[in-house]
Amino acid sequence: MGKKTQINESFVLSKIHFIRGQKVILDEDLAVMYGVETKRLNEQVKRNPGRFPKDFMFQLSKKEFENLKSQFATSSSSWGGRRGRPFAFTDYGVLMLSGVLNSETAIQVNLKIIRVYAKLREMLLKNKDILIKLEQMEKKINSQEILAGKHDNEIQLIFRTLKQLISPPPMPRKRIGFKSAILSH
Repeated sequence: MGKKTQINESFVLSKIHFIRGQKVILDEDLAVMYGVETKRLNEQVKRNPGRFPKDFMFQLSKKEFENLKSQFATSSSSWGGRRGRPFAFTDYGVLMLSGVLNSETAIQVNLKIIRVYAKLREMLLKNKDILIKLEQMEKKINSQEILAGKHDNEIQLIFRTLKQLISPPPMPRKRIGFKSAILSH
């Protein structure tokens, strides 16, 4: 793989998928980041099975793989060339990869990936803390019943709006297929 890919935070973020309730990066994407062939990356993983338990890495089911492929609007030659289902690596699996690949590139790429995972985790925790504090304030105000009816509605509206702003929006699904227009004569 002679092609060098620029690895930055936004590139890493674009390669993180949410599968089986976990944030993962596919073997193919990691291989691009490390500058190795996917086949070579997977060979190293297979040579070190004790380092990659199920909570570090798993193979996508046929249904998960089909669902993932359907999310991409354009066909990629890399998807068509795959013979098997991809492996998905959690943040722990990514950490373990630097040990089995044992190269300076792997170490540097891992540092970038782990920093992105840490930022994601931090953002989720901050939002969770804010949401908990909002709920506590709402309960306190409701239990004290110090506000008149007119102000109650306004405060409830503020709480609902704040909760919507803090809660992450659902991931938009990419539409696949054609829009058909019925032609009238």
